[in-house]
Amino acid sequence: MIPDLAALHAQGAAQQPTYPDSEAVDAAVARLRHFPPLVFAGECDELKTKLAAVSRGEAFLLQGGDCAETFAGVTADNVKNKLRVLLQMAVVLTYAGSVPVVKLGRLAGQYAKPRSSDTETRGDVTLPAYRGDAVNGFDFTPEARTPDPQRLVDVYNASAATLNLIRAFVNGGYADLRQVHTWNNDFVRESPHAQRYELMAGEIERALTFMKAIGADPDEFHRVDFHSSHEALVLEYEHAMTRIDSRTELPYDVSSHFVWIGERTRQLDGAHVELLSRIQNPIGVKLGPTSTADDALALAAKLNPTNEAGRLTFITRFGAGKIRDGLPSLVEKVTAAGVNVAWVCDPMHGNTFEASSGYKTRAFDDVIEEVQGFFDVHRSLGTWPGGVHVELTGDDVTECVGGGEELAEIDLGNRYESVCDPRLNRVQSLELSFLVAEMLRKA
Repeated sequence: MIPDLAALHAQGAAQQPTYPDSEAVDAAVARLRHFPPLVFAGECDELKTKLAAVSRGEAFLLQGGDCAETFAGVTADNVKNKLRVLLQMAVVLTYAGSVPVVKLGRLAGQYAKPRSSDTETRGDVTLPAYRGDAVNGFDFTPEARTPDPQRLVDVYNASAATLNLIRAFVNGGYADLRQVHTWNNDFVRESPHAQRYELMAGEIERALTFMKAIGADPDEFHRVDFHSSHEALVLEYEHAMTRIDSRTELPYDVSSHFVWIGERTRQLDGAHVELLSRIQNPIGVKLGPTSTADDALALAAKLNPTNEAGRLTFITRFGAGKIRDGLPSLVEKVTAAGVNVAWVCDPMHGNTFEASSGYKTRAFDDVIEEVQGFFDVHRSLGTWPGGVHVELTGDDVTECVGGGEELAEIDLGNRYESVCDPRLNRVQSLELSFLVAEMLRKA
């Protein structure tokens, strides 16, 4: 069964907000416990089956979305644009890999972020760090930065609205394959690297024309399965959203189909690992440069003691300069131990730096280099590079440098809209998909 909140906190809970009013926390948690599920246990099981295929090398995972969602960002256009770019990327990857692409949004719940410091200082003023809209506000004022548990209720409402929009879009014709491919054709025509991408776009066009000619029109051409995910960070929220499934009498975190444990909260004896070890959802763990093969094996034993396929995903985030040295021993020893796990590359979090202008940014070339290193390691070991986990947006922001648009550090201030980490914009995201598609063809 699930330990109570007090027991989890006593076990050691990293990266948690300090709420000034415990009664307000209790009231917010009590409200959440009575709300309907945001997702259903059966949907989580369906995703687990798809991720089992990823672990066997029979599918590829595309996981992407905001670094940190905001309440202000819950608009039809914002959600539609993120969904659109993920669908566009998935079409290219599906064709190139000749395997199904599991589409997993980093959205409808990604409202909390770990921070390297509990406080932020500007001049002579020190306030609590911004930990995402789930915890406090971005404005640098005492009122905004004070953690407010009512925001957890707001997370639920915002996530419900986002999921409703996504379900309406994917089932209402927006995900039609031919329409999505037309969008990709438009991108290729506008791209400065059009020649590099148009060959694959042309192949997809011919394949669709052939399918139409023979009268093939499967349901998969018109709708897609799309699942949600977020980092399970604020224990009050995840605990309150954990329910007993009426079919199986087992606990599921019904805030999202897939939840993951971050690099800062993966302590083997910590509260986050304990909580996620008890739920039935498919789960992920971020592994960075400090991770050892023994760490990975111990986490697998704790989080997936029955070695169930599809249950566990290791999301690696080493950095472009470290992945070729750090990843092989993890993959080798985990594979040798017979552990069922999907390997996924997060090429974003190990490649962040501060530009001369003061903006936090990432270089597109570093992102691509880490993905290439990920593929190269798996190819050398005969294992399957199971997917990518990317922070992106469907908007034309200027947060990461490089790419076909050749964004420079001087351009970052033009449209830097992230409240946390820099995201790939629409064009960079689509470029990434075509480049990863080339890697997939060689995998």
